[in-house]
Amino acid sequence: MNKVVKDPQTALEGIENGMTLMVGGFGLCGIPENSIAQLVKMKVKNLVCISNNAGVDDFGLGLLLQGKQVRKMISSYVGENDEFERQMLSGELEVDLIPQGSLAERCRAGGAGIPAFFTPAGYGTEIAEGKEVRIFNGKPHILESALTADYAIVKAWKGDTEGNLIYKATARNFNPMMAMAGKITIAEVEELVEAGTLDPNQIHTPGIFVQRIFQGQKFEKRIEQRTVRTKQ
Repeated sequence: MNKVVKDPQTALEGIENGMTLMVGGFGLCGIPENSIAQLVKMKVKNLVCISNNAGVDDFGLGLLLQGKQVRKMISSYVGENDEFERQMLSGELEVDLIPQGSLAERCRAGGAGIPAFFTPAGYGTEIAEGKEVRIFNGKPHILESALTADYAIVKAWKGDTEGNLIYKATARNFNPMMAMAGKITIAEVEELVEAGTLDPNQIHTPGIFVQRIFQGQKFEKRIEQRTVRTKQ
């Protein structure tokens, strides 16, 4: 089945105010830049965004925060975004901060049809408040529920016309599990090829999880923190 759509405008059709979106990537690596830019243009509001990071002030999900398009962020690491901090501290933005491993597993569990799981991460902290606790092997664990979304928006290095995806390096953080957990999954790719071109043994996300795919344009691929070694 050919799942190719011509552009992000077509790919994101159906996203409405108040929906829950999973947005893949790790920091500024492997984020669906073209799709985020289109969401800004669409001016959809009151979004719940599930993403490891919240972008930076002028890039990634930071652009949606600038436009006050996000009602709630479900995230792990958000320390690079001043506007996020301002909105959170002022009460304008609802925030669920989740241990990074727990966030990844909650997305994976959602895609695998597992409603909840126990984890030791977060026990004894605010994360555990109101959650069931059980002892396994003498160690307390808290019950965490799975996460799913109306739409999952991911970015891959290569994809084919049937939606099979290959991610590159750090972009494999969060993109693969989020691709499984959306009712509708949209993939933007750097290189779109014909079905049968990709090595089946190298595919990270099978096309069965992807409903729409398009060729992205003009990826900036910003570096979040550029560091260099001191000259000796």
